[in-house]
Amino acid sequence: MSRQKIWTKNFISIGLVNLFVFTTFYSLLTTLPLYVIDEWGISEAQAGLVVTIMLVSAILVRPFSGNILLKFGKSNMLVLGVLLFALTSIGYFFVFSFTTLLMLRFIHGISFAILTTAASAIATDIVPMERRGEGLGYFTMSMNIAVVIGPFIGLTLIQSFSYQVLLVILNIFTCISVFLAFIAKKNGSTKLKEEKIIINWSIRELFEKQALSISVIGLLSAFAYSSIVSFISVYAEGRGLSNVSSYFFLVFAVAMLLSRPYLGKQFDLHGPKRVVIPCMIMFSAGFIGLGFTSSAVMFLISAAIIGVGYGSLLPFLLSIIIERSPSNRSGHANATFYTMFDTGIAIGSFLLGIIVTYTGFANLFFILAGFVIIILITFLKLIRMKKDVETNR
Repeated sequence: MSRQKIWTKNFISIGLVNLFVFTTFYSLLTTLPLYVIDEWGISEAQAGLVVTIMLVSAILVRPFSGNILLKFGKSNMLVLGVLLFALTSIGYFFVFSFTTLLMLRFIHGISFAILTTAASAIATDIVPMERRGEGLGYFTMSMNIAVVIGPFIGLTLIQSFSYQVLLVILNIFTCISVFLAFIAKKNGSTKLKEEKIIINWSIRELFEKQALSISVIGLLSAFAYSSIVSFISVYAEGRGLSNVSSYFFLVFAVAMLLSRPYLGKQFDLHGPKRVVIPCMIMFSAGFIGLGFTSSAVMFLISAAIIGVGYGSLLPFLLSIIIERSPSNRSGHANATFYTMFDTGIAIGSFLLGIIVTYTGFANLFFILAGFVIIILITFLKLIRMKKDVETNR
């Protein structure tokens, strides 16, 4: 029997929407603090607020996005979210004060949270169940690729041209996203039926309880990974490797892209333990490699190991969550996972920044290597508990 297709027109459209939106997100995340410091003369602490305020608004909105998707429809909210995201992107042309910029970033975070939750929920609905690990692996690659090309595009353009040129390019991306979102809505209108159910706005119902335990694993993994996002360039400079620090995420992305198809198929064929265990071990090994790094070769090998290890975790954890959750609450399950994930990045960036002042970067990476093993043990216990519950029913 032939396997069901993953690469449908709808799936490709959703994936491209995600790619362009996350590319815009990461490009602004990297360049806006530099712009406001250089052009407006504000402090580094104030520039940090430009990043933090958008993450905070996204974290605040995500728990409610599951109910919003149920009430108004996933496809409808994808289109509305992308339109709001595009309008706020245009707004950067007309911002000339720090307070107005913070307000715009807050609104941008709201649209970002809603549209990315909708895109992920739609992707989980349209990927064939028997190929979910592989399909969600391909879908989440759009985010991983954006981590690399977003900062690259942003930093390259502001160095060679002007910030206005960057905004023009990013707005072209958001316009393309709007067009693709309408295509996805049209193609998915007969396939993605939004169920009419009573919506409960209580705190307990905003989160999908079947997704909570694995979402905590996502939070802890994101907490550890935030050390890479926040400090890798500083660490490389301290080791005399600033000339290769820009290649870290490129190697990370290539290793992830090359391994993702194989690991996705293994997940679908043999279950989560077959891939999550080696991925966690590689994630931990990558931290150990970074701690011992004294050469460019070791630095980039560590990047590749972390790319395969951490880079593959997100789609597999998300697949487990979707499998455990009721089909009519896929939006809530996605919202629960991404709320935890964003929170892990935000807390990690702040807390690890304090810890590293006492430990130094190398010791911090060694500590995180052990922390990842603790995450793995916790994951295995959660899987075992789930099996025991099912056996005793």
